[in-house]
Amino acid sequence: MTTLEHKIDFAVVLSVTKANPNGDPLNGNRPRQNYDGYGEISDVALKRKIRNRLQDMGEAIFVQSNDRKNDSYGSLKERAEGQPELLKIMKAKKASPDEFAAAACKEWIDVRSFGQVFAFKSGEGKGLSVGVRGPVSIHTATSVSPIDITNMQITKSVNSEPGKDRGSDTMGMKHRVDYGIYVFYGSINTQLAEKTGFTNEDAEKIKQALVTLFENDTSSARPEGSMEVHHVYWWAHQSKLGQYSSAKVHRLVQVKPNKEEPKTFADYDITVEELDGLKAEMLDGL
Repeated sequence: MTTLEHKIDFAVVLSVTKANPNGDPLNGNRPRQNYDGYGEISDVALKRKIRNRLQDMGEAIFVQSNDRKNDSYGSLKERAEGQPELLKIMKAKKASPDEFAAAACKEWIDVRSFGQVFAFKSGEGKGLSVGVRGPVSIHTATSVSPIDITNMQITKSVNSEPGKDRGSDTMGMKHRVDYGIYVFYGSINTQLAEKTGFTNEDAEKIKQALVTLFENDTSSARPEGSMEVHHVYWWAHQSKLGQYSSAKVHRLVQVKPNKEEPKTFADYDITVEELDGLKAEMLDGL
């Protein structure tokens, strides 16, 4: 496997239909929305979905969700200590941060992709603090048009505790985006790839994870088929630094509504401009 030798930029166009793509816990779990009314999906949520897809593909993941973990470790510290090479470094009288980072990057694809902060205390009171900067950066996804949020009151029709006459007295709220097209961007930096050992093969796995981003991601807030990746645009530059800045490349994708109140994917026009010597590879979502 060869270390990534060319800069990569990418863009993803996705749709949301009657789903909550990313609830805000500070706002009653309503779909995230900026002050101008545009919907948002945080970069943290997107990285979580990429990690989940990589895990589904059989890759070793360090930051696993509790409901999806495929090992017996109950914390990140336990997962790190479960690797003999890392445990040996952690128990050394003078732990080497560089050796620890290299071993962690070699073991887990999400560490060498997104980076990770390792901050653990040992039983003797000694501390270990290692920071890894990853080459893959993800922007927050933003809707193309302001979103409409539907609020639905729900009731519980069963009793949680005995002794009550009826169970439909507990009220709750569910929130959803009726329809929205979201776009997010990302880049892969070659200088950081050299430091973490991120390879060309890893980049292909990230690409595949983006194409299948919402597979195996069903929940009550996101029913099957309510979240869909329509297009992934992938620019592979011809050099380590890239022929153009990421900002200039990301602006090549233009998504605009062709109706006053767009409600389907057909109500949007997508154009992708070109730059000399840089052509986008377009992949359709599954």
